[in-house]
Amino acid sequence: MKWWAAMTEKERMLNGELYISSDKELVLERKLAKQFMDEFNFEEKDIQKRMDLVKKQFKKVGSNCYITAPLYIDYGSNITVGDNFYANFDCIFLDVNEIIISDNVMFGPRVSLFTATHPIDKDVRNIPLEYGVKIMIGNNVWLGGNVVVNPGVTIGDNTIVGSGSVVTKDIPSDVIAAGNPCKVIRKITDEDKLFWEKKKHEYYQK
Repeated sequence: MKWWAAMTEKERMLNGELYISSDKELVLERKLAKQFMDEFNFEEKDIQKRMDLVKKQFKKVGSNCYITAPLYIDYGSNITVGDNFYANFDCIFLDVNEIIISDNVMFGPRVSLFTATHPIDKDVRNIPLEYGVKIMIGNNVWLGGNVVVNPGVTIGDNTIVGSGSVVTKDIPSDVIAAGNPCKVIRKITDEDKLFWEKKKHEYYQK
């Protein structure tokens, strides 16, 4: 017997193998995720309660994190969030594979992270078989509003991705990138740091 033949559909999904999403275990987990979204998205007043729900649903959540409702997920249990994470309104995390978000990351409204994907061949796709590929977001990353990150993408540390970008390939550290498909525009330089340090100094002198 091949090693993958003995795997459950969930195990296949998390290993990036083809799987069938109508599996009973996965249907139940998505149902629980739907219950989480219903409670999280309609809890208007108690911010701490919303974040407690996130900590219970996600795989791991660091300190000082804030996610603005509404939020949409497939499972939540495959999402890891580091310290000082902020997500604005209407984000979508399709976590059929792992989504790993490092420290000091900011998401604008309607940022979408899609680990889910489908076979190119129509006959395999129509079975339906699907699969997912991990997404990794580095430290100190800022994704502008309506950014879409496609399956398998890694975004390096300190990088900024402009609003409306569709990220189809890895983006390196220390750059500003934008577009559809997203491409590097320029590196973040020492001049940028000096400019913003000056602005910070001016602010604190007021």
